[in-house]
Amino acid sequence: MLEEPQCPLCGRPLGTVNIDRHHLVPKTFKGREQFPIHKICHRKIHSVFTERELLREFHTWEKLRENEEIRRFIEWVAKKPAGFYTSTATSNNKKR
Repeated sequence: MLEEPQCPLCGRPLGTVNIDRHHLVPKTFKGREQFPIHKICHRKIHSVFTERELLREFHTWEKLRENEEIRRFIEWVAKKPAGFYTSTATSNNKKR
């Protein structure tokens, strides 16, 4: 039996709906490799970090998960089903 693919950010099963692709190195900076990820997880990443922050510091799954806001998000979303999606507010940190 094949193991169901998991989201590289939150670790929940990917499922078949509300899936995006994330570039660990942003496309803006010539990143090519893409990873399937829940849409809500993808939106959260981009609501917290600028493209430059992603390039300079948060270009691995481990570094992303070490961030306090992402860690709290993962704890919250862990209780949701794979296809769950709701809009993501922009982080106050990113607005500055």
